[in-house]
Amino acid sequence: MTLGWKLFVVFLAFLSILAVVIVMAFRERKRGRSIASDDFTAQRDQDGRVMAIIFTAIVGGMFLTILVAWLVFF
Repeated sequence: MTLGWKLFVVFLAFLSILAVVIVMAFRERKRGRSIASDDFTAQRDQDGRVMAIIFTAIVGGMFLTILVAWLVFF
């Protein structure tokens, strides 16, 4: 497998992480419309789920950065 194909696979992995974050964020936003404005516990739980998804994606992006560096330099 050439370097170009390896980097293409990494790019597809990046796009899949991005797609998951976008889909989950919009799903939570849609779900949040049914939460009452005075239900602070449900709002806090929703914010926690969104932040967990975002920070998990950040860790995945860091892993992809390490993978690209390894593919390019070794």
